[in-house]
Amino acid sequence: MPAKAASSRSGSPIAPTSGYREHVAARDHVAVRASLEPFFRPRSVAVVGASKRRGSIGGELFRNVLSADFGGSAYPVNRNGDSVAGVHGYRTIAEIAEGVDLAVICVPGEQVLAAAEDALAAAVRALVVISAGFAETGRAGAERQNQLLALVRSYGARMLGPNCLGIASSPVHLNATFAPRSFPAGKIGFSSQSGALGLALLERAESTGLGITSFVSIGNKADVSSNDLLEWWEDDDETEIAVLYLESFGNPRAFARIAQRVARRKPILALKGGSTQAGGRAAGSHTAALAGSDVAVDALFRQAGVTRARTLDELIDVATLLSAQPLPRGRRVALVTNAGGLGILAADACEGAGLELPQPSEATRATLAEVMPVEGSSANPIDLLGGATAESFADALPPVLADPAFDAAIVLFVPTVGTDEDEVGAAISQAAATAEDKPVLCVFVSAKGAPPNLRSAANVPAFGYPEAAARALGRAAERGEWLRRPAGAMADVDCDRDSAQAMVREAVAAGRSWLDPEQTRRLLESYGVPLVLQRLASSPETAVDAARELGYPIVLKTAAAGVHKTEQGGVILDLGTDEEVSAAAEWLSVPLLVQPFVRGGTELLVGAVQDPVFGPLVAFGPGGVLAELIGEAQFRLAPLTDLDAEELVREGKAGRLVAGFRGAPPADEAALVDLLLRLSLLVDDLPEVAELDLNPVLALPTGCLAVDARVRVTDRAQSRRAKSW
Repeated sequence: MPAKAASSRSGSPIAPTSGYREHVAARDHVAVRASLEPFFRPRSVAVVGASKRRGSIGGELFRNVLSADFGGSAYPVNRNGDSVAGVHGYRTIAEIAEGVDLAVICVPGEQVLAAAEDALAAAVRALVVISAGFAETGRAGAERQNQLLALVRSYGARMLGPNCLGIASSPVHLNATFAPRSFPAGKIGFSSQSGALGLALLERAESTGLGITSFVSIGNKADVSSNDLLEWWEDDDETEIAVLYLESFGNPRAFARIAQRVARRKPILALKGGSTQAGGRAAGSHTAALAGSDVAVDALFRQAGVTRARTLDELIDVATLLSAQPLPRGRRVALVTNAGGLGILAADACEGAGLELPQPSEATRATLAEVMPVEGSSANPIDLLGGATAESFADALPPVLADPAFDAAIVLFVPTVGTDEDEVGAAISQAAATAEDKPVLCVFVSAKGAPPNLRSAANVPAFGYPEAAARALGRAAERGEWLRRPAGAMADVDCDRDSAQAMVREAVAAGRSWLDPEQTRRLLESYGVPLVLQRLASSPETAVDAARELGYPIVLKTAAAGVHKTEQGGVILDLGTDEEVSAAAEWLSVPLLVQPFVRGGTELLVGAVQDPVFGPLVAFGPGGVLAELIGEAQFRLAPLTDLDAEELVREGKAGRLVAGFRGAPPADEAALVDLLLRLSLLVDDLPEVAELDLNPVLALPTGCLAVDARVRVTDRAQSRRAKSW
């Protein structure tokens, strides 16, 4: 009963087709874009709480709007209608004759609702709430935030914040933030859940020559979120890269859908701060123990095509590379250096970043021999020696970049006596201009920094250390691989979903936590999960009868619900006689499970766990009693596509086992993919299934069998949320 691409399940209503989903997504996209227009392209801005007093947040923010040379009209609004920075003031937005597109609210938290209602009543449809005192302060603040959101929604308006730094948009010269200075224009759309960290990132980006099309501090993101911003940047021709600093997700599944679409057109880089609370839950299964707090984020980003950076520096380094150079076609890198030690460090860094260092072709080595010192090395890393000049790089780089053995090049230079750094920079840039769709990076180790003319003929990004260049190139290679990866198809299976749902809900209503063996078997069989034969025995005598029926040798196990059988001494293998079964049954105590002893096969773990934020995660890794010790389980968010399942089966240590490790026969890959797809749909259909372990699954040359299964269920009643986007 293989899994297949389909749009319906037995016993279930017809599911929406992919065409319908695309239509809905396109409709939502148009609506979101239209609702965000006043934030990014306002013709008029009012700052509510703009004081004439220097140093006040509202007053300084209004002055920032003026100093950025905003292309529209700007109005200060304050209690007395005072003028600010020479601009006539107003007591309310209603007094302003011209319609206001964007209102920025900078009043104390307890006054925000009244200020927001005044703005909304005056037909303002975009609010930026700078003020703090909302969900970040506790229960009372959260209630105030809910009231504010309900008010904004009642007017059909949108809101950024509260508790945010503001918004900047380069095309209209808008700086509606209280940042100390304006932002340079560029090609990056940047969103930050932390205002202060966002400013620090922007300063770091500016030092590397990066600029923005827009900067959005989303704060508590009660309404406008990173999901919305991706919708805006998708069709913004001036934005070429989206950069996100995230601390939480409002709707991870919506983020995954939107990001996966946008990432096909533009890179999305993300730095995730903090962690979910998943790591704090009780881990009763191997799968839950292996699913650390950051696993879901990795799975989400991987499936959505989001490039994840681990540090602030890496985030900027990758943005710098992607904004300047093409993506590599593969992971093969040439290193060209004038310092052997630096080349060795770069080689180590490349290996750590998952990059490869093949050797140049014979033709390239012959060409290099004509232009290099005899003592130099044409092996990769290619060492031009310390006496290398601009001419040395100009002669050596073009043949290396033309060599089809390489997908990218990192040029490493340390200034030496007698070398002109500017000339070297120009030579590297000019050589890089000859490369056809190959990225060229430079590590320029100089106290003065890289010369500006590195970007003259070709926009060669410079890095201070080889590790930074290698990490950035590794991330670029990951993106290239994701873009070349087929989208994959959602799979469906023939199953008895209704019976499974009824059984699980009955167990939850009865107060059960771990399903007993018969319930577990019924649940898994309803989704076509391949299981080893078994019989339930209530006495040593019935255990012997079951063993005779199934055929020796057999395995005897405790049937207690939820027990780690090996850890509790609850399993005895390879019993070959009635006497052995009877003695083992007396020792284990009833109830018992009797199963045939299946020889051979590779022991694997297949499992699932419900993450409280991200929903169901499916795991695949080495199994058996050492599953947690070995680790290396791979995770994906359910529901899986066929390609997701194939990647799980082929990657990591488990992939090596499946392929046939150290002479073992290869396992049936198709059967394992089918099993993963069935399990994925089960946990996606049934959120009450909190943890599920199939361990071990015996992967055989033909087929696979789960020989032990444990399922924990819980009440997953969903509370209504004011925010669902």
